[in-house]
Amino acid sequence: MKISLQKKVGKRIQQIRIEKNLSQQDLAALCNFEKSNMSRLENGNANATLSTLEKVCDALKVDYIELFKF
Repeated sequence: MKISLQKKVGKRIQQIRIEKNLSQQDLAALCNFEKSNMSRLENGNANATLSTLEKVCDALKVDYIELFKF
């Protein structure tokens, strides 16, 4: 079964967040998102816009390309 791009990106966001010792709530707050939205994003159940991914990258202090290293 092929895994969708949004699920891959979501899992990558989760992986980076954990590596940086941030809770999902902390990352959501840094992005000015609700925790439920961050959960949907990490689970691949939300189709993130480029501006959403930009906020996440800024909050995680990573380059955009890091989200696509899977």
